[in-house]
Amino acid sequence: MMDLLTDLPDFVRMLVALVIVIAMMGGLALLLKKTGLSGAQPEQASAKRLRVLEKMPLDARRQLVLLQRDDVQHLVILSASGETVIETAISKDS
Repeated sequence: MMDLLTDLPDFVRMLVALVIVIAMMGGLALLLKKTGLSGAQPEQASAKRLRVLEKMPLDARRQLVLLQRDDVQHLVILSASGETVIETAISKDS
């Protein structure tokens, strides 16, 4: 097996080593994510005040989003050029 690796040209050996290292890094990232050690810790659901209730694409560049902060809802259009508030202070009951 070692003779096979030493007979290959240098650039092929470098490519094989690069693929092995990238595969090992990807495997480690997946392992860390599955065990919960990825660094990003989710907040408790009760501590969150802002939620996205619904999203609806309007066209390829814009989407309509219904947000809720505390008990108040806001209707917003999001696009690459900015955001437009359509309606605000919508009560949760309506």
